Amino acid sequence: MSQQEFYLDSNATTVVLPPIAEAVMSALTQEFGNPSSSHMTGIRAKARMERTRGLARKVMGAERGRVIFTSGATEGIQTAVISSLQAAKSRPMPEKPVLLYGATEHKAVPETLKHWARLFDIPAEVRAIPVDTRGRLDMEFIAEHVGRALMICTMAVNNETGCYQDLSALERAIRDHNPNVPWMVDCVQALGKLPMALSETTIDYAPFSGHKLYAPKGIGWLYVREGAEFTPVIAGGGQESGLRSGTENGAGIAALETLFTLMLDTDGTFASQQTLLRYRQTLADTLTRVFPELVFNQDHACSVPTTLNFSVPGFSSKELMDLFDAAGIRVSSGSACSSKVTRSFVLDAMGLPAWQSESAIRLSFGPAMTEAELQAVCARIDTAVAALSTSCLLENERDAEKFGLKGLIQFKAGSSCCWLYVDPDTDQCVVIDPVDSLNERLERLIRCQDLVPMAIVDTHGHADHVSSGVALRESLSDRIPEALMAVDALGWPNACGSRRTLSDGQVMPALELGNSVLVRAPQPGHTDDSVAFFISRHGRSTLLGEDIDFAFCGDTILPGTLGRTNFSNSDPLAMFHSLVQLGVWLTPDTLICPCHDYHHQFATSLAAESREQGLLASVLSGRIGEQAFVQAKADLDSNLCDDPGSELMCGATTPSQADQVEELTPAELRQWQTEQRRLSVVDIREPHEFALSPTPQSENVPLSRLVDFIGQQRYRLDTDPVVLICRSGSRSLLACQSLRRLGVSNIVHVAGGHALS
Repeated sequence: MSQQEFYLDSNATTVVLPPIAEAVMSALTQEFGNPSSSHMTGIRAKARMERTRGLARKVMGAERGRVIFTSGATEGIQTAVISSLQAAKSRPMPEKPVLLYGATEHKAVPETLKHWARLFDIPAEVRAIPVDTRGRLDMEFIAEHVGRALMICTMAVNNETGCYQDLSALERAIRDHNPNVPWMVDCVQALGKLPMALSETTIDYAPFSGHKLYAPKGIGWLYVREGAEFTPVIAGGGQESGLRSGTENGAGIAALETLFTLMLDTDGTFASQQTLLRYRQTLADTLTRVFPELVFNQDHACSVPTTLNFSVPGFSSKELMDLFDAAGIRVSSGSACSSKVTRSFVLDAMGLPAWQSESAIRLSFGPAMTEAELQAVCARIDTAVAALSTSCLLENERDAEKFGLKGLIQFKAGSSCCWLYVDPDTDQCVVIDPVDSLNERLERLIRCQDLVPMAIVDTHGHADHVSSGVALRESLSDRIPEALMAVDALGWPNACGSRRTLSDGQVMPALELGNSVLVRAPQPGHTDDSVAFFISRHGRSTLLGEDIDFAFCGDTILPGTLGRTNFSNSDPLAMFHSLVQLGVWLTPDTLICPCHDYHHQFATSLAAESREQGLLASVLSGRIGEQAFVQAKADLDSNLCDDPGSELMCGATTPSQADQVEELTPAELRQWQTEQRRLSVVDIREPHEFALSPTPQSENVPLSRLVDFIGQQRYRLDTDPVVLICRSGSRSLLACQSLRRLGVSNIVHVAGGHALS
């Protein structure tokens, strides 16, 4: 995993530059005095602090006003908000007061406004100022509402898109309608990227943070306009002229002194605006060349040159993050403070389509970037994206070794699951439960792997929409055998004449896939047309339970629940008999592949569900009769969430309580390997990630093929320890939990994955 790291997430934080690091170390070991001490060591520390304050004025363009050293921007925001709200309490309250903030502000701003308004017992509505598609604030909205505002908060530069506001126009909109309203401007991302002249504005408060521009974390400062209201947030020893008590961060202030000196040296460390614009264009050209369908989520005409925000159709932000990370390129999916969020609230506020918000990637660099770094980054991006052809995720003119696709692969869009099975001995395949948003990827994969789709089938019909299998079948019509193109409502080929006998003697229609076989059996209940599909790699004339490798039961059995039966075309009594029948046809450990997977459990089995679902266990054991089941099922369905947009539409479920998962540290794994323990290391990243940075002494089993791996290697999982590893440990943890839920105990994962290796 050792490779050069290309850090392109500077809007989250930056490296500390060598001269700044040297200044910090000197302050820690040589000039460590307390500025409040009256001896010579303290006097020198005090002098450095005041020199730094003077340099801060120069980089901000603030000859007047206060400069207060803080721990960072969040503290500065607290101070500005508390000062404004304390002042508001001493004045007559306007009718229907509001606290205004830009809809694309960092979450620190609205959360701070809400928090302190509640604690101050101020009955003001915290209201977002709308933005246009570029991210620019709505001036008419401001003009309409600022007259009754107790405070207005905006940002100079957005941390996700790099969009900068027209502060002059913003000032006119504010001051023409409320000359005295306290105005805070978050200037964190503007430092070093835009010229600043705060003394020429009526901005009351401007917080800054050092770690966004090559200084350490834990140091920042707040500009307070002359005459602006001010309430100290931290009381105590009276440091900072009583404005912010607590012994000053001498090492952090030393870092700022060096940073400001570098910023004021126009021929030194930081590139010019013209150079930064050229860097951005080079990066943009590289990205659009490797991703021809890429869409930028920002208007470059009004964004700083150090930020690029883009989306690629067909790729989630996580997939792109994983790809870039495997190549040693560090980017983000948006604000680092919102890294667990699956979509960007900033892009949502701008009114961009949902797919752009859900797949956005932010690439950001600092003004100290060099030409050599730029060229190396572009070369690595090219290498990273070329690896996508390994997984057939992107067409590439180069000859690349494709990841051989055999067996079962799972695709997911939200909680919806789609399954592709490829016969191990031929190129024949079948798609089960297609999902519209995955059609393009499926078509690309089938063509790239030169597969022959024998059928595209659904486990049940959908009353509210046409199956996406119709469109997928049409787009692949040149590859589907002509005799199999005519199908029924669920996609089953009309010309399919094969039959297979199940364990209880029932004969069912079957489709031969090379040496494998796909069998269809009725499973009414969730809907009146629900069916189950069984895949066997053996293709024998009679399929006993142990011959069935995978069962696809649609929404009849879901991990943690049973599918709903309160549709107009549902029948809980029919579901009861379908469940009884599954108990006859399947073994307790047969892998059941669901149509929906709400909690990333991949697959389930009758044994796993019986351990968690008392109702299913009662059915399979014969402890419950028809009418009791119907009543119990109605009670279960009463917990369904039918809110528009809810993913829990097909079955009410709560995540199971996962067993404790055994974890290894990377060091412990190396020790196990040194001791030559009997174990298998399985890297569960996708093939393109593995190709870019393979794990030594391991095999690659992508998470999307975990279910196939379980089906083929169950004997191995029950004997030798298997160690799972991924990029960060999150995917390997999910896989471990899924395997333990299925009864596999001899499984561990590497906590922190390659990130901590």
